[in-house]
Amino acid sequence: MDSSELLTASYDYELPAHLIAQHPVYPRDTAKLLLYDRQSDTITHTTFHELLHYLPPNCDVFLNDTKVIKARIFGEKASGGKIELLFNKPLNATKYLVMIRGRVKVGTKLFFDDRLTATVILLNPDGSRVVTFTHNGETIRFEELVLVLDRIGHIPLPPYMHREDNQEDERDYQTLFAKNAGAVAAPTASLHFTPELFEALQQRHQTHKITLHVGAGTFKPVEVDHILEHPMHSEYFHIPPQSAEVLRSEKSILAIGTTVTRTVEYFARTGQVEGECDLFLNPRNPPIRVSHLLTNFHLPKSTLIMLVSAFIGREKTLQIYHEAIANHYRFFSYGDAMLII
Repeated sequence: MDSSELLTASYDYELPAHLIAQHPVYPRDTAKLLLYDRQSDTITHTTFHELLHYLPPNCDVFLNDTKVIKARIFGEKASGGKIELLFNKPLNATKYLVMIRGRVKVGTKLFFDDRLTATVILLNPDGSRVVTFTHNGETIRFEELVLVLDRIGHIPLPPYMHREDNQEDERDYQTLFAKNAGAVAAPTASLHFTPELFEALQQRHQTHKITLHVGAGTFKPVEVDHILEHPMHSEYFHIPPQSAEVLRSEKSILAIGTTVTRTVEYFARTGQVEGECDLFLNPRNPPIRVSHLLTNFHLPKSTLIMLVSAFIGREKTLQIYHEAIANHYRFFSYGDAMLII
């Protein structure tokens, strides 16, 4: 077995800055699609609009119905110092994991619009913080907090989009079927669907929903030299009974995105239908249930490019990425797509 597949540095590649998509293309299904057929070891260049022509005929399709919340809020400390807070996820009924830009200590109170206040109760070694929130002086639960964030917050665009969010992002950075609020990043492989294409997909294939609330950890680079030493982030997931039933069957499965892939594979290993998914797929831990993958092009040295490598190997992944660069594919969240069959 190739030992270089365990080295983080082996998943690096040079990406010209102009290929990092800052905005989506319109219509969304005019995005490029790179098809890799493992059986024939061939690459086909097409567009997302043609997706259904290339899907294996008898596969069930799994999608993530998480909804991106306006997780980025701006406020100030009692001293008047400016602060930026990025909501990550609830830890229990009243405690929340967040990232804070600005110096804080335990006990620091942060004040936001709409009479929302956060109190810092823990500083984690990894730089994250634990806070409680009050609204109008009353402690609030997550479902109430989401409504406040919706009024005062901003769509948390990924850090490589060097711009502020705008009104278009409220529509563009959300899937057509977003339902369950809780993600701070979109399941981006699903962003390419237009209503017409999605309807056609549903007519030809059985589609099923799962929920995985994508956390900020999805953008965290692997900082250790050996990938198996990486402390994988965990994200809340839920699999409805009818989806779990299909996963227990022998049916061929197309996962729309890495979040669906991780959830399905976690279920295949544990049988759990709800909880925290911390599964790290890589060439030493390949998929055992997902048959086909639709995804975007991912950051160098990220857990997501390692997940793609779990399907087709590190060398083939980098070869395909280099071909995508040579063909001016657009990378990352608002970029083009790749289908592995």
